[in-house]
Amino acid sequence: MKGWPTMRLDECCDIISGATPSTSVPGYWDGDIHWATPRDLADLEGPHITGTPRRITQAGLDACAATVLPEGSVLFSSRAPIGHVAINTVPMATNQGFKSFIPKPDRMKSGYLYHWLRCNRAYLESLGNGATFKEVSKAVVARIEVPVPPLDEQRRIAAILDEADALRAKRRAALAQLDEMAQAIFVEMFGPPPYGTLLRLRDCVEDFRYGTSNKSGEGGYPTLRIPNVIGGGVDISDLKTVEVTDAEFSRLRLRGGDVLFVRTNGNPEYVGRCARVPDNLGDSLGLDASRFIYASYLIRARLTSAIDPDFLCAFLSMGVGRKEVREHAKTSAGQFNINVDGLGALRIPAADIAQQKEFAARLRSLDGARDMHLKQASALESLFVSLQHRAFRGEL
Repeated sequence: MKGWPTMRLDECCDIISGATPSTSVPGYWDGDIHWATPRDLADLEGPHITGTPRRITQAGLDACAATVLPEGSVLFSSRAPIGHVAINTVPMATNQGFKSFIPKPDRMKSGYLYHWLRCNRAYLESLGNGATFKEVSKAVVARIEVPVPPLDEQRRIAAILDEADALRAKRRAALAQLDEMAQAIFVEMFGPPPYGTLLRLRDCVEDFRYGTSNKSGEGGYPTLRIPNVIGGGVDISDLKTVEVTDAEFSRLRLRGGDVLFVRTNGNPEYVGRCARVPDNLGDSLGLDASRFIYASYLIRARLTSAIDPDFLCAFLSMGVGRKEVREHAKTSAGQFNINVDGLGALRIPAADIAQQKEFAARLRSLDGARDMHLKQASALESLFVSLQHRAFRGEL
């Protein structure tokens, strides 16, 4: 341990709050000044934000308390939700959901601070206060202590973590390509939208059920959570266990062919993300597939024989399916949600079940590649987390 000195964030950075011009004044909008919201950061694949969907005019900037941040600042969302981070590559302002940092050149490098904030997101979220939604105030942010190694060491740490993060992004891109292949097979077999006869998902489901809200612990049943529903499949490399009563276990027990939906997330593209529960769930860890349950931020759909789970998941991952999910999702305090009623109202093509099963068989030809990428993605995730903690303990 190198024992680096620490500094308060207000000692090594200027801290800048954001603001929003009145939306009722047209002259404040559609200008030349980039203006970021927390949602703009949620969709980023890497550390940099290069532009924003909305822009304000100089008049809009002058009419509110926003400030244009210079290139190389670190944007930090301080509410709805807390913890999105990015480095801007062009000057931009932000809305009031940010406490952003302009690093002092002789004390802090943007890349180093970016990674420290990401590594400590859980801690930063714990500092939030508020009844309607949690927010970290400027005064609280100013007092946060950050380890500050020499600038050359900050550059080295940021470069190592950038490289590891880029590898994770490449693995995610490979999984996305497999999804695109599955969607191409879908279009080949069932045609492009619009589809003819449509069904409501509720008409093809025996029941929907929310998962357990019990906390994980040392004992209990293996329990799937949001991080386990990834890349169109179920990844059990990061598995928790939860204790439930016998009656709860009977209600929550998973079986092959069930479909799990993510019901809440800060990123709207993750809400409604789904995966089919495989028949051999648990095999890679030597666990009994019949003992798996699932947590409260997931919804289980147990399907009727009228719909194949692979067909359903493929459709809902496509553009037209994602559009259906977005139309039935709701937002509150920066979180996007879909409930049982919203899922039940989703419209899906009424395809012949024999065709659906043929599609599922063709999709299984991609399973080997998907499993390989999921395992490698999991390994890279573990490596990245390890590098983060070692970096800020001075052990890299």
